[in-house]
Amino acid sequence: MPQKKKTTAVVRSQTKLSEGIYDMWLETELARQVRPGQFIGVYPTDKSTLLPRPISICEVNEEKTALRLVYRVAGAGTAEFSGWQAGRQVQVLGVLGNGYPLEAGSGKCVALLGGGIGVPPLLETAKELPQVHTFLGYRSADTFLQEDFARYSTLHIATEDGSLGTKGNVLDALLKSGLKPDVIMACGPMPMLRAIKQYAEKEGIEAYISLEERMACGVGACLGCVVKTKGIDAHSHVHNARICTDGPVFNAKEVEI
Repeated sequence: MPQKKKTTAVVRSQTKLSEGIYDMWLETELARQVRPGQFIGVYPTDKSTLLPRPISICEVNEEKTALRLVYRVAGAGTAEFSGWQAGRQVQVLGVLGNGYPLEAGSGKCVALLGGGIGVPPLLETAKELPQVHTFLGYRSADTFLQEDFARYSTLHIATEDGSLGTKGNVLDALLKSGLKPDVIMACGPMPMLRAIKQYAEKEGIEAYISLEERMACGVGACLGCVVKTKGIDAHSHVHNARICTDGPVFNAKEVEI
């Protein structure tokens, strides 16, 4: 596994996709190492915000020279990122996390379930798996990345207000579709992931979930992001795992959420 490192990246482009949602391409050597579902740490230049902000990798270009970040402005760090223009040099740490086990979906019917800002890290996964149905959940018809996913998978949309697709959440859309996948790969808010875990266990479906969590160091040293597990962590010798290094993707059966 390539060693994580801090390196300089160059902003290729930045656009606003939706209210508070931005799309940034970074030219970086790290793009050669990316597995779907991994993330990088992006450093703000404001010295009052020293720690990198973890942002999931949305996709990698065909030449593997640049990676795409689609993120939500949630605080001072990401607010600064949204103002960066093409040509700017920035510091990033990567590549971080384990990513989705693509081999688990090889030759199988895979359902990707993404909600809110958990949608972007599933795009590269959709590109690299052959038989994919994607279920994306939004609050309203103000969506993002919909056309991108439609190019690589059979797309299903759910909205909380019913203004587009199925009214409800991604699990409602999955049930309405009548599809029973062999494997589920998901990312989104914790209530959504809990529901997916319960559904997968009930139906005997293999499920992999990416846990969103606030992170500090991003490299497993601080134990600031942990999740309870059935097994014992070799690092801390208790029933937990570090989301930033042991995850963010876990087999749903192995974590207690």
